[in-house]
Amino acid sequence: MATEIQVTFDCADPAALAAFWADLLGYEIAPPPPGFDSWPEGLLALDIPPERHNDASAVVDPTGAGPRIFFQRVAEGKSAKNRVHLDVRAAPGLEGDERMAALEQVAERLVATGATRLERFEPALPLSAGQIVMADPEGNEFCLD
Repeated sequence: MATEIQVTFDCADPAALAAFWADLLGYEIAPPPPGFDSWPEGLLALDIPPERHNDASAVVDPTGAGPRIFFQRVAEGKSAKNRVHLDVRAAPGLEGDERMAALEQVAERLVATGATRLERFEPALPLSAGQIVMADPEGNEFCLD
């Protein structure tokens, strides 16, 4: 039996973080529950108070290949470096200067959408092809690799 995984982010603003990651990964906001045309319609019909409408959000891979990513609101802020992070394969098949230039373009676009650039690691073949460490708008680290 195959096991599926879901990646979960604790965060302060699930809707905003879901929109950021959907854009970065080419994912879509998860559809509303069956029978509803929109999330607001579904949440109201389920008697979820308006102040709880941004307690959670999720994004899904439109091809069905990647894992679902879930964002849940928590009271506490991020306090330390992530022990687990995502590597976003932003330059598959590219090497050397061409690869790093492609990663730089993605990093620049992400900074414009609220990400923070943290560090660049130059290629050190054969073990590392180079990467750029980033943080999403809430400070969760990830690598452009």
